[in-house]
Amino acid sequence: MKPVEIYTTQTCPYCVAAKRLLTKKGVAFTEIDVGRDPMLRETMTRRANGSRTVPQIFIGGQHVGGCDDIHALDHAGALDPLLA
Repeated sequence: MKPVEIYTTQTCPYCVAAKRLLTKKGVAFTEIDVGRDPMLRETMTRRANGSRTVPQIFIGGQHVGGCDDIHALDHAGALDPLLA
């Protein structure tokens, strides 16, 4: 399985929903909390092509977007192949 990274903040309900989906699928992920570290948020923004909202999700180093994006991938049947 490809490594998954998710940039989050502690109070973000969309972050919780994205993590819940990954957990439900049995996917291990690295969570990076950008809430208190402007340098981490800057790194996230740069990696996410300017996107500043959380969550920002990367699978195998590829940016896949945020919560709505990962759920759309799952509903389209495209998430599991991307994770494999």
